[in-house]
Amino acid sequence: MTKQPIKFGTDGWRGVIADDFTFDNVRAVAQATADWLKREKQASKGVVIGFDTRFLSGSFAGLVAEVMAANGIKTALTSTFCPTPALSWAVRDRQAGGGVMITASHNPARWNGFKVKPHYGGSAPEEVTREIENGIPAVQAADRVQIVPLGEAEAEGIVERIDVRAPYLKTLASFVDLPAIQNAGWHVLIDSMFGAAQGWTTRLIQGGATSVHEIHGERNPSFPGLRAPEPIAANLKESIDLIKEGGYDVGLSTDGDADRFGLVDEHGRFITQLQTFALLVYYFLEVRGERGAIVRSVTMTRMVDRLGELYDCPVHETRVGFKYLGAKMMETDALIAGEESGGSAFRGHIPERDGLLAGLFILDFMTRTGKRPSELLADLYEKVGPHEYDRVDVTIRPEERDAIEAHVQANEPETIAGFKVIGRDEVDGYRFNLEGGWWLLLRFSGTEPLLRIYAEMPTTAQVQDALAQGQEIAGITL
Repeated sequence: MTKQPIKFGTDGWRGVIADDFTFDNVRAVAQATADWLKREKQASKGVVIGFDTRFLSGSFAGLVAEVMAANGIKTALTSTFCPTPALSWAVRDRQAGGGVMITASHNPARWNGFKVKPHYGGSAPEEVTREIENGIPAVQAADRVQIVPLGEAEAEGIVERIDVRAPYLKTLASFVDLPAIQNAGWHVLIDSMFGAAQGWTTRLIQGGATSVHEIHGERNPSFPGLRAPEPIAANLKESIDLIKEGGYDVGLSTDGDADRFGLVDEHGRFITQLQTFALLVYYFLEVRGERGAIVRSVTMTRMVDRLGELYDCPVHETRVGFKYLGAKMMETDALIAGEESGGSAFRGHIPERDGLLAGLFILDFMTRTGKRPSELLADLYEKVGPHEYDRVDVTIRPEERDAIEAHVQANEPETIAGFKVIGRDEVDGYRFNLEGGWWLLLRFSGTEPLLRIYAEMPTTAQVQDALAQGQEIAGITL
């Protein structure tokens, strides 16, 4: 069997545990990362390593620490699992040369991954991941991975264990009026999805009149009952059912490594990732009175474009992936950046997604206005009109990709869901732009063997019509 080359996707390298995500491969990627740090003259600043709750994540992180230590790079290894944004924050806080996070984020349980964080604490850009990726074959061919046993490295002080939770949560608390949230009397349901943020938000907001009930707040690497630890409606059934039974004002959820955020309103209705990001933009512009550039991916709602017009803030579009959004955010000193997958970043923090901070801002929005999520969404719709969205993920085999692309390229529909097609582009995938600002996009995932089909329309029925037509455009029969 031919060994598949190690490739970085939209956000890091991901693979199936014990198939391609093996101890030997992780060591090779760690060595290539250490080589990159040394070439960039960042090794002397040290590296921070974190890991999530997945199977063997702590062991994989330990292997990375052994390689870094053997390369003479002082290493801070988190003492337990932590969210990716906490790791990214620690890289910046410690002024380290870089960071490594062992996580497959929202992927199913069989997967794990290796994320690289440059010194600024954001997602590594393509030029960085390409350089690391290109160095891996030489490392493997020469069998030149350097290793020092973890216990020995700790005894010598090259590796130290750090606890990032308390200082990171203190930083998050500084962005909002935390005592007001704690004393607002909200009834909050938190779904941590068995992931790395379990207990973290609860620790922040409990202790006052606001009550917190957390589910899936224990470590279970199999993510039982979930297709994957991704905070979308299909995976939040328990949260939705509990809220529908009554007694909760809001449901907050985070994915496996807590860089993505999901929101459920007081009626048990899932608020889509696009609606949630638009709410966050509206909160900053209307309630906090802040101004600045807004950065969104091609798959993000056009509600933010309308908000940008209303509040005189420029809106920038990027390809999917925070390696693009983060770069544009730093370039423009943007107020906020967001992508369709539920990830948002905020000015004054890290140029990277933070699901915990997004949830805290929603609670602050509620507290400042005295309104629950459905009421906030109604206010938003008064400003920009109703927008509905959904996405279909179609599992594909690698050999099918060329045929699907050919089918899409040859297909030129005049209308989609009753709207005239006024243009198409390939900024990231195949996007059909429709009259009225609506859109349909077909895009291959950069992290999983999936064709993703996205649509934003005025009504749910039109969204479903568009998604069905998108499958026809791709030549797919489900």
